Amino acid sequence: MAKIEIERDGPVTTVIINRPEARNALDLEATEQLHNAFVDFERDDDAKVAVLWGAGGTFCAGADLHEMAGEGAVYKPWAGTDGPLSHPLSKPLIAAVEGHAVAGGLGLALYCDMRVAAESAIFGVFCRRFGVPMSDGTTVRLPRLVGMGRALDMLNTGRPVDAFDAKTMGLADRVEPTGHARTAAEAIARHMAGFPQIAMRADRWSALNQAGLPLAEALEREAEGAEDAKRLEAAAGAARFSSGAGRGGGPS
Repeated sequence: MAKIEIERDGPVTTVIINRPEARNALDLEATEQLHNAFVDFERDDDAKVAVLWGAGGTFCAGADLHEMAGEGAVYKPWAGTDGPLSHPLSKPLIAAVEGHAVAGGLGLALYCDMRVAAESAIFGVFCRRFGVPMSDGTTVRLPRLVGMGRALDMLNTGRPVDAFDAKTMGLADRVEPTGHARTAAEAIARHMAGFPQIAMRADRWSALNQAGLPLAEALEREAEGAEDAKRLEAAAGAARFSSGAGRGGGPS
């Protein structure tokens, strides 16, 4: 069986890390397959939203330290120039977290737009105890998401953070009963896939790219990114709203 499996349900693509015998740690082969899965999702015009999930009750335990300890294994930074986590996808990606999302698995979860955590979820920089540094974007994305103080707490201590603490600090967006994270994430994905896509992606792009920009420049970029949506979607959408469709926040 493939170490990374793909399941498609209409516009929703579910990417499955399938190494439960290794707590879904990513060896070099699985890392390459995951990168390819993201590339294929990007290129598929019919795929609107993706969900990332780990089989067997664990999201991902990070890099495969057994392989890393062997001779000849060269692990490049996952968030390096050409790594699988180096650039945001152009379409939304939702993490469905059951069990541990630790070390590089935390980096994977942070790479996603949202994190739907089961009550069983545990987040943490567990590689701290083995002297393995983070090179998956965690030291950049975690402070931006939860604030510097909370990020340094996790990075310095390596402590486990459960689903409820993760939601309190903004690391998890939703908490679901154990065993239901994937179902909930896929339901959110289907909901998002029903919206007009140009406007949603333009707003997402603006949010992802505004950090560090002066306010005026960020607002200018937002306006520029909105042009296609205004031209191609907004007038028709306003007409649908006027006729009574799509009210209450649902797809139209």
